[in-house]
Amino acid sequence: MSYLQTNGHTNALAEPNSPTQSSVAASIAETIAAPSTQKSRTPLKEKKELTEKKERLFTREPEEVLLTTLAEEETRMAEAAEAAEIMVEKEIPFRIEKNKVFGRYTGQFGPFEMMLRIDIDGFNPLLKVSGEYFLISGQTKSYFGSFLADGITASIANGMIMINGTAKTSWSTSYTRLKITIKQTSVFQALSPAMLQWYHASTNTPGAMYVCNNTGRAFRTAQLEQDCVEGVTPFISFNTGVLPSGGPDRVLSINTAYQEAGVDMITAGITNTMQLSVSGLEARWSNAELHCAMMNHFSTYEEKPEWAIWLLHAGEHSYGPGLHGIMFNQPGFQQQACAIFYKSLAGTSPEKQRQQLYTCIHELGHCFNLAHTWQKSYATPPKPNIPDSLSWMNYPQLYPGGPSAFWNEFSFQFDPVEVTHLRHGFRPNLIRSRNPFTMAAASSDIGVLFEDNVENKSSLVLKLEARRSYLLGEPVFLETQLRTTSMINQQVNSLLHADFGFITIGIKKPGGEILVYEPVAEMDSEPSYSILNATQPAVYQSSYIGFGRNGFIFDQVGTYQLRAVYYHRDGSRIISDTLAIRVNNPVTADDNELANLMLNNDVGYLLAFMGSDAPYLQKANDSLDVLLTEKFKDHPLAVYVQYIKGVNAQRTFKTITADKKIYIRKPDFEWGQALLKTVINKSKAGRGLDNIALQHCMHKLAKSYQRAGNHELAEESVRDITTHFNSLPLKQHVKDNINRQSATILSADR
Repeated sequence: MSYLQTNGHTNALAEPNSPTQSSVAASIAETIAAPSTQKSRTPLKEKKELTEKKERLFTREPEEVLLTTLAEEETRMAEAAEAAEIMVEKEIPFRIEKNKVFGRYTGQFGPFEMMLRIDIDGFNPLLKVSGEYFLISGQTKSYFGSFLADGITASIANGMIMINGTAKTSWSTSYTRLKITIKQTSVFQALSPAMLQWYHASTNTPGAMYVCNNTGRAFRTAQLEQDCVEGVTPFISFNTGVLPSGGPDRVLSINTAYQEAGVDMITAGITNTMQLSVSGLEARWSNAELHCAMMNHFSTYEEKPEWAIWLLHAGEHSYGPGLHGIMFNQPGFQQQACAIFYKSLAGTSPEKQRQQLYTCIHELGHCFNLAHTWQKSYATPPKPNIPDSLSWMNYPQLYPGGPSAFWNEFSFQFDPVEVTHLRHGFRPNLIRSRNPFTMAAASSDIGVLFEDNVENKSSLVLKLEARRSYLLGEPVFLETQLRTTSMINQQVNSLLHADFGFITIGIKKPGGEILVYEPVAEMDSEPSYSILNATQPAVYQSSYIGFGRNGFIFDQVGTYQLRAVYYHRDGSRIISDTLAIRVNNPVTADDNELANLMLNNDVGYLLAFMGSDAPYLQKANDSLDVLLTEKFKDHPLAVYVQYIKGVNAQRTFKTITADKKIYIRKPDFEWGQALLKTVINKSKAGRGLDNIALQHCMHKLAKSYQRAGNHELAEESVRDITTHFNSLPLKQHVKDNINRQSATILSADR
């Protein structure tokens, strides 16, 4: 038996659009007829028609007969509608408003269930038809495929709405032409079913026919659950008319903003307000804590295949007040989570309320797989970048003319490309599945995004630095450096960490596969601007890029090629040169054993989050302890385990349990400081972290001493930073920058 390549179903199953489904088309069509205008039928006639229907269920009619049947049925429907209109006109002397036809329609035929979306009327109609097929087998239902008809034509004749178009499908089929017929009804009546008939693209042979009943006005629905940390006043609604804008005045909440885009966010409001017994630095939330909270929240779902989103309203992220939101890629069924941070958003002024609304809609947009407007070319499927888009998914600071120009013109809506994605995007492109057998974007589609510029007049240069050789399983840290070749002041965004989205990293693996680094946590922060000139010609940051949304990246032996793109505020794309790094074969049995340990996916989360107390990562945490034993403590991979365990030990860890209680684990300063000192000593000797990661580690140690009350050692650690880096053969502007940063480490608010 052969198998279909696109969806994994065998050829024994009927293709949902094909004629194998159309042998009962005529019998289905009879369900559309208007009962109010039908003549009464004798029991004998009904029995005869029932017999004929049963015969048609098992007998394939000739194409000519079927076409005639369909034509007669459409004529009968039109006549019935006309008769109904005449009856209405006789009874009521004024014109009755008709129902608008849009929303979700559902029908089933054989093993296939269709979710049909008709978008020809209502709020901001896109003149598109789309849908999904689900395969029903026993007590289960699975996704089969999606279709979209872009260039449709819609007409009304004799009370019948007829929609024609050609669909693009996610599976291979010749039956791509569609015709949808819907009887008009008055606002006092229910919406009529939609009859969808498929036809062969070239021969016009009829395929399957589906009768779909209206099941809702929204094109999609999703469950939204919200929780709030004590002390935070979560966003409720905002009146867009209180400040200048580019759209009509209205009161928007999370629900109504998404309803305008065609999505019904089913929510019960704020479910829980959780008490937090710590304050100051200890009250800030790390990525590790937030990911743990998400996993604990969805643990109550018992992996039920529901499309659910969890939104946490919290105080402040550990990064600082500039970070407004974060979205996690949940490796479960159809569940996503995001958090909003109110440190710089809190308040009741119109400007603050507007920013709260924007941040909530923006982060939830990521949960629907919407990319930033300047990064859409990296999405699946790729879309054109629109850096000047007036959209929820743009940053006001990056809009030409700045935030004031953005808000004055913003209509509080998604742009047309995003609305099309939300309403009609193929299901796998909205809901991030954990299915490893789905198709990713083609390497050629990604590779072209990193092509050299033909011309670069920006005077900006992007450079990548990393070690040239790694052990298999060794974490890869990439330094990104942006510098100017001009003596004139140039303002740039200095947030070059790969997790913030202002820079995109492309990787070509040894086997030729090309992918884009996508972080486990997408962090949305205000840009942090610096001035580049002759005195300060460059900014730089280091990012751990070894583990992301789709797991480990450097998991094969061989040579990798890396390129990056920086998005400048004027729309320029600054492309780096290509950096080659090599992952070597394990030399010893110990190397091989430790490589297998380090390439465990749960260890990847620990590396990405700089450690964690999460219960679901406890087994991975325990497995790493072998690298702290006497046997392996000097192995090259041990320093990375000491690093993440040291960072995690010296910080408070907050766990939101499934029953919405916050458990606080106090810092173990002594253990954490001992591990960090070991990492620093190894790295100074050239057997550990790169210079940027080392500076970060030394910063953590100084701050740990301060928080533990040991101010003498804290000040000594700060002096150690300046002494060490000033002794290295670094450029003077780099040393000056490190000295400036060191002077503020022990500030109370850092």
